[in-house]
Amino acid sequence: MKKEIRVPFLIVNPKAYIYGEEALELARICEELTVKYDLDIIYTAQHVDLRMIWEAAPHVILTAQHMDGLVPGRGMGHILPEGIREAGAQAVVLNHAEHPLTVGQLAKALIRAEELELMTIVCANTPEEAASVAKLGPDIMICEPTSLIGTGKTSGDEYILATNRAVKAVNPDIKVIQAAGVSTGEDVYRVVMEGADGSGGTSGILNAPSRREKIVDMLEALKRAQRDRTK
Repeated sequence: MKKEIRVPFLIVNPKAYIYGEEALELARICEELTVKYDLDIIYTAQHVDLRMIWEAAPHVILTAQHMDGLVPGRGMGHILPEGIREAGAQAVVLNHAEHPLTVGQLAKALIRAEELELMTIVCANTPEEAASVAKLGPDIMICEPTSLIGTGKTSGDEYILATNRAVKAVNPDIKVIQAAGVSTGEDVYRVVMEGADGSGGTSGILNAPSRREKIVDMLEALKRAQRDRTK
């Protein structure tokens, strides 16, 4: 059965900055905190680390950072969907700015993910691209201007509102992550209060003096936004 995610949620996306024991240590922090705060955490990992992290952190939403739309057989060097599923992945990120896909490649990968009941998290750059990708039916979308990735500068209000609106107009059930440049709890609170379903980051977490304290800061912000959005 495909994993369902609760709103609001956090994504911790180490990309290729850490791996092995360091990635496992961060996953264990996320495991502890997702249970403590009763909030879902998406944790992306290198493919070779998936099984190790799955065994150590069963409560995080373990996510592969890419897969290809192929079936078992020919495909030397590509990422087989069945392989990541068997390794414990519950979700997959597709079309990140650092690993863009053609429309055809993305469509094939989404079909394979649906067949294997993998949650799909698809990236989009502009409001126009967000609307087009939403028509392909992903479960979650990451909307972030490519130019802001890793800069520490968050998306402006106009961009956040426009991309949220573009996705929800196509399908209100698609969850939206706004995470470009997010590095503090206040950043998380702002984007969620402006309509995002989730937030999180990479450098803001990895470069923090204490990664645990940074994630706590972001989860506390999610809790605050959760309370304030129901008022």
